[in-house]
Amino acid sequence: MTFTQERTIADQVRADFPLLHQQVNGKPLIYLDNAATSQKPQVVIEALEDYYQQYNSNVHRGAHTLSGKATDAYEAARDKVAKFVNASSRQEIVFTRNATEAINLVAYSWGMNNLKPGDEIILSVMEHHSNIVPWQIVAQKTGAVLKFVELTPKQTFDFPQFQTLLSDKTKLVSVVHVSNTLGCINPVAEICTLAHEYGAKVLIDACQSAPHLPIDVQQIGCDWLVASGHKMCAPTGIGFLYGKEKVLLSMPPFLGGGEMIAEVFLDHSTYGELPHKFEAGTPAIAEAIALGAAVDYLNSIGMDKIHAYEAELTAYLFQQLDKIPQIKIYGPYPNSQGEGRAALAAFTAGEVHANDLATLLDQEGIAIRSGHHCTQPLHRHLGIPATARVSLSFYNTREEIDIFIHALKDTLDFFHSILG
Repeated sequence: MTFTQERTIADQVRADFPLLHQQVNGKPLIYLDNAATSQKPQVVIEALEDYYQQYNSNVHRGAHTLSGKATDAYEAARDKVAKFVNASSRQEIVFTRNATEAINLVAYSWGMNNLKPGDEIILSVMEHHSNIVPWQIVAQKTGAVLKFVELTPKQTFDFPQFQTLLSDKTKLVSVVHVSNTLGCINPVAEICTLAHEYGAKVLIDACQSAPHLPIDVQQIGCDWLVASGHKMCAPTGIGFLYGKEKVLLSMPPFLGGGEMIAEVFLDHSTYGELPHKFEAGTPAIAEAIALGAAVDYLNSIGMDKIHAYEAELTAYLFQQLDKIPQIKIYGPYPNSQGEGRAALAAFTAGEVHANDLATLLDQEGIAIRSGHHCTQPLHRHLGIPATARVSLSFYNTREEIDIFIHALKDTLDFFHSILG
């Protein structure tokens, strides 16, 4: 489709997002912070309201009508997520609070029970803190060693260096699919294939890819994949872990308590079947149901169409940013069609601090992100304290990019007049 045809789709879906239709500081809101969290369509909000107004009840084991209805809706959401990522079965989807909890689940359940002194874990310097800190803790407790893949000159995942890091000591590779700062799309299928040749397991952080790209865990070949609902039009407080059934069966529970058991005796307990073994306590029922509604919504648009439209927006964003001499963008550039990277740009603007940029842009009703984006090691690797980041979604428009660019130029001119 042409850009104009796709933009018409964007204009149509904007009406589905109540929050977008407001003013901030007296200006129409332009929300360009989608990598931090997405906005929620009305159908997702209504799914939350419907649960609490119509059938609020605890799931599983309940014999009454409301409990049965809640259980059916909760488990239907699991089916939707399983299909969304093309899992082999619904037992391979575990609901968690977010991707961070999902990574910690793997770290403590699998890592603490399978890693020993001298074993090696390969990460990359571009990882979000949630895919570094848990492995640091596990390494400290088990004696495992962390190794890091660095960047190519184009600031992408250095696959040749990754190949040199792999050895028979490698037990785990845990990498991001799409960098939330560099925007690069990592070759996760190739990473999995090579890691498996050495007998290593692979975890993929899909937080920045699941809302924007079609995900197929069987094609990727990963052992685990994690994502957060709040970045994919769902509420906060809900995420999921995909794990190969064989791998999940081999892992002990992460948390103990109600729901995750088969039988409890005073001196021992037996555990439930997958995936309930990993879902201790009352889950985020409403949030999971709303995640299912978000998946339905994304599917109704089509992930291929979302990706194609966002690629067009990305190409246009980079074209406009390139016209501003002070701007330095980090990560690879897209091709002329906007392909080859995610729909975000993290940048610096000479001596102007990212936080100052974000503050003044907010006065114009424009929401962007500033700081280290939970990638402090990456920023140190790049030799910069912070970046400003503009990140797009399928409900953004080219007109919003124009307004952002105009405001950014005015803001930089203002600082130039002060700094001389």
